Amino acid sequence: MFEKATRLRLRFETARGLLSVEDLWELPLTSTDEFNLNNVAIAVAKKVKEEGDVESFVEPSPVNTERELLELRLDILKHIIKVKVDRNKELDMVAEKRAKKNKIMKLIEEKRDEELSSKSIDELTAELNNL
Repeated sequence: MFEKATRLRLRFETARGLLSVEDLWELPLTSTDEFNLNNVAIAVAKKVKEEGDVESFVEPSPVNTERELLELRLDILKHIIKVKVDRNKELDMVAEKRAKKNKIMKLIEEKRDEELSSKSIDELTAELNNL
């Protein structure tokens, strides 16, 4: 899919002009303006629907018809979006684990402080002298 796109020098129309396949990886999934993967994919999907299944039954269809190129564009956009969504989910899980780990470490430290503060002065002095 990507090899075919690069060999054909496939370009994608966006709110800011044409982009290559490589440029798509830099686009955000969504944004406040129209310059994002979601809007590019929506536009290509609309064009695919508009093209319909118009096919000549008399003349052979040419290689790389516009519809095939649109479908290739859409497949590439879907793949990039899936990869980015999966990566975001992975990053969210890592952040959740990190937050939980920090919370547990803080609670362990609080428990140690409680344990230490419940000791008598003699026990604390003895522990201090052992250090």
